[in-house]
Amino acid sequence: MIRINLLPQKKQLKRRGGGASSGADAGDGAPSQAWFAVVLGALLLEVIVLLFVYKSKQDDLKAVEKKNDESRSSIAAIQRDVADHARIKAQLKELRDREEAIQKLQAARTGPTATMLELSRILTPGRGPTVDRDKLEQLKRDNPTAVPNPNWDTRRLWLSNYNENDRQVRFSGVARDGEDVSEFLRRLALSDYFHEVRLLPASKGVDALTKLELVRFEMSAKVRY
Repeated sequence: MIRINLLPQKKQLKRRGGGASSGADAGDGAPSQAWFAVVLGALLLEVIVLLFVYKSKQDDLKAVEKKNDESRSSIAAIQRDVADHARIKAQLKELRDREEAIQKLQAARTGPTATMLELSRILTPGRGPTVDRDKLEQLKRDNPTAVPNPNWDTRRLWLSNYNENDRQVRFSGVARDGEDVSEFLRRLALSDYFHEVRLLPASKGVDALTKLELVRFEMSAKVRY
């Protein structure tokens, strides 16, 4: 009887079979690791993108908040100005009233003196009313009869009364004749210091002292100063 020992051969087959199986397992593990790396990289990339977007949105939010803060500050400043508007307006009115009162006082102090000096110029020989030169030249061309006579003898007229009240004046006096009164009226009407000059009813009479026939006249006017 012949015996054949097959046990070692089975062990060798088992060892060979085990080696082949190990190689197959090793080959299957490599693609799994590569796929895991790809997924991990994608996740990291997504996280980076999300962080970048988050940072950008945070910057936008800070810019909007800063703009809102500036707007609120501007609104608060405007509200403060509006709140003080009534008080400031009242102060400005008070200052204007005070300035106007000062101007009136100064005008009342110097105005009558200025008008009296103007009357002196009008009644001084060789002189005349204060008037713009261009205005006078234009009047010579348009209406020569309204221009004062430079040769008028101012000694032919005397003022006996001058009264001023609230810039309304009233003259009275005597003159040698009606032409002297008319010349005085022309000069007053042309003067920069008088306006709305009116001749009131006049009368003729004989002076008791000189025995000369004279014209008694009265005028009214408004003054500028």
